[in-house]
Amino acid sequence: MIRGVRGAITVLENTENEIMQATSRLLHKMIEKNEIAPENVASVFISVTDDITEAFPAKVLRSKEGWGFVPVMCMKEITVSNALEKCIRVMMHVNTAKSQQEINHIYLENAMILRPDLANSK
Repeated sequence: MIRGVRGAITVLENTENEIMQATSRLLHKMIEKNEIAPENVASVFISVTDDITEAFPAKVLRSKEGWGFVPVMCMKEITVSNALEKCIRVMMHVNTAKSQQEINHIYLENAMILRPDLANSK
């Protein structure tokens, strides 16, 4: 069964270093908490808000050992008035035997306000 594993994090500054470090932290936690192996990942979508322009967050995942053949795509988040700023969102499509309730969605920093019901999941 393919399940979606969601995650999001915010950055303080629009710099390559900040974007890469935040993305790395988020992806590490998503992979660790859900015991994800790259060969079980169908694809990964990464979106950023309009104010993130200094790096492609997908570079982080592509540089991880074993993740070179996983399809990864970066895109812009839709622009909505009063939306959370400087936010990176991730959606991994993972082959897993886990139920939806067993998936750990990861929301860090200011992104916790996006899904407070999931921010402190398992």
